Amino acid sequence: MSNEVNTGATPPRMMTIRQIAATGLLPEHALRLMAKAGQLPCIVVGETKKILINYDRLVEQLQQL
Repeated sequence: MSNEVNTGATPPRMMTIRQIAATGLLPEHALRLMAKAGQLPCIVVGETKKILINYDRLVEQLQQL
């Protein structure tokens, strides 16, 4: 996970695991494994531990592979 602060004018596009899986970028199972391993640019919200992923950073991360 990255702890950098977004200093740009637009807020980051935060999406759930299912929303990102629906884009076809990665399967839901792979995203959940990456989140558990700490390999996603994400935050965990609330008591339900909902994971919100920074979509743009994830795309950048995958392009660097």
